[in-house]
Amino acid sequence: MSEPRGILDSPEEKSRGRGASVSLSDLEKSYAGVAAVAGVSLDIRSGEFLTLLGPSGSGKTTTLMMIAGFQAPTSGDITIDGASVVATPPYRRNIGMVFQNYALFPHLTVAENIGFPLKQRGVSKQERTRLVGEALELVHLPGYGGRYPDQLSGGQQQRVALARAIVFKPRLLLMDEPLGALDKQLRENLQLEMRRLHAELSITFILVTHDQDEALTMSDRIAVMNDGSVAQVGRPEDLYDRPCNRFVAGFIGESNFLPAAVRGVESDVVVAECDGVLMRAVSSVRPASGTKVTLATRPERLRFADRPVESGLGVNRMSVTVSEAVFAGERCRYLLKTEGGTSMVLKEASSAAVRRRAVGERVEIAWSVADTIVV
Repeated sequence: MSEPRGILDSPEEKSRGRGASVSLSDLEKSYAGVAAVAGVSLDIRSGEFLTLLGPSGSGKTTTLMMIAGFQAPTSGDITIDGASVVATPPYRRNIGMVFQNYALFPHLTVAENIGFPLKQRGVSKQERTRLVGEALELVHLPGYGGRYPDQLSGGQQQRVALARAIVFKPRLLLMDEPLGALDKQLRENLQLEMRRLHAELSITFILVTHDQDEALTMSDRIAVMNDGSVAQVGRPEDLYDRPCNRFVAGFIGESNFLPAAVRGVESDVVVAECDGVLMRAVSSVRPASGTKVTLATRPERLRFADRPVESGLGVNRMSVTVSEAVFAGERCRYLLKTEGGTSMVLKEASSAAVRRRAVGERVEIAWSVADTIVV
């Protein structure tokens, strides 16, 4: 009989990849004729960390529950490693699951909680002890096996929930707002811990969250959901720098939206007029002259142009008035008004060497054309 394997794979096993691939095909879920999920198609790669991100009611949790098997789709298909699981009950899908409320058994010790899925699978007591110890090491809680859940902090309880979800070596781990109940600093620490855990385990993680910073920090790719559909899928930096529409630009990070009218296209760059000023923007399409469009740019990409800055086709410039100035520690946040009354936000790194702007001050701002997109 071969030696039982541990939770972590050997380098050779990691190189082959032990995460499950997941495919959603035209997935729909309706309640009383109202679509909560409306035709979602999405391929999740083996070993990937994918986040379903969206506001409340966007369909992200319903999608996750259908992957887990806790809800049945109205139509469409779900495959795991190429095999349909729509008719497979949850306990046979061999999926790890982590919830926001931890879902620990209060009458069981930490070790008993973590070992519960192993006991359900008929794993021997000796083997359970070994695997539970490995899981506690992985989540940085060695020596905590004899404690009870009410003797742990919220962050420690969530680590136990994670250990319980991975101890039986699933190929897929689903997480529904797992850090939502934690305070900001602890949540940020655990985000990095979960990234580390994903790298060590080499399994597929699917996370549901409405927290954009959490999604940007943790994910290989993000699927932004809205009204039951996937609005855009991509790497965090791609979604942040090149959102496909106004919803994505506004939901991931903060954006300035400038109404404009197209005046032409030059070398694949759209030339548009906003409040009497000609601007240039990147666009995936070539809108016709006269078309009304919205230009988007991030507040941290704007800068005050006290001195002459590089000019030419690579920079947009505009005169504005400071209408509000807020010191926020590491950053200063300015609300600006254009001559036409359009509001803009500029975020500037705070420093004793940087002059702060006064309300009512007339200033000129500049930013790169590459940071201006048509949405």
